[in-house]
Amino acid sequence: MSLNWVTNFLDWFRPPTPVVPENQVSPELLQKVRAIQVKTNYLANDLMTGEYVSAFKGRGMEFSEVREYQPGDDIRLIEWNVTARMGQPYIKEFKEERELTSMLLVDVSSSGEFGSVGKLKNEVAAEIASILAFAAIKNNDKIGLIVFSDIIEHYIPPKKGKAHVWNIIRTILDFNPEGKGTNLNLPLEYLINIQKRKTVTFLISDFQAKGYENTLKLAKQKHDIIALRVVDPREWDLPNVGLAHLQDAETGESILIDTADRGMVKQFSQLCKKEFLKMKTFFNSIGIDIIEIRTDRPLVEPIIRYFKVREKRRGI
Repeated sequence: MSLNWVTNFLDWFRPPTPVVPENQVSPELLQKVRAIQVKTNYLANDLMTGEYVSAFKGRGMEFSEVREYQPGDDIRLIEWNVTARMGQPYIKEFKEERELTSMLLVDVSSSGEFGSVGKLKNEVAAEIASILAFAAIKNNDKIGLIVFSDIIEHYIPPKKGKAHVWNIIRTILDFNPEGKGTNLNLPLEYLINIQKRKTVTFLISDFQAKGYENTLKLAKQKHDIIALRVVDPREWDLPNVGLAHLQDAETGESILIDTADRGMVKQFSQLCKKEFLKMKTFFNSIGIDIIEIRTDRPLVEPIIRYFKVREKRRGI
């Protein structure tokens, strides 16, 4: 192990100067940010960087030059203006972009303030976003952030560097949203409007929303979108605690349910699973993969598993 590698490794663990001075950040938040930075930096460095590179390298293409057409070339790449001028067919050549731009779209709605096994869904979402941010930065890619609920809460333009990642993590962990509900149309429309070039977009949410299908289709036409659905097992597997009030954190609506009625609980569970299968089928039909992240299980494994599947799909 070279001394240079050790120096770089320790340097990544050393927090950079935050965008907001430390004396304006509470000690509790500072400790939490540093803890998640160390944890997610390790995971991104040792577990995910290789998979990230293999899954996403070369996704962006930029125009390079034109050359004479050769038998077997794709006729869809013919450059007609040059062809007309030169009197013989020419085609456009492209090269892989040397860097990617990634966007994190993170749901901070009130439904994320739930967790039955030690972690809230919004805490898991923050860790996921942190790991993906570190993976992007370690591969010299730009990373940006859109925080949303039923409004656009905050936007950080894509940049490089560990100070930038620090700012993204701190923003996610310390964010106090104004909205309570979830409107997936807003971040997708915002993404379409502000990012003119293709990005790798990670949409992190529990997807407790409706009516976003058409906007998602439009966003997919322009960007490479991967959905990460954060769920808690108690959202479909209710324990037997007798009569219980279940309240929707976003709308405030509540219902009384008898959890001792196992037949009803089973129907409830089946309905939840059916809704997820319906959503997954739709996502797949428009070319979007969806990764399920559970609060009661390690969150890195399903992401790595997906990256490996994606790598094989690309024939690398």
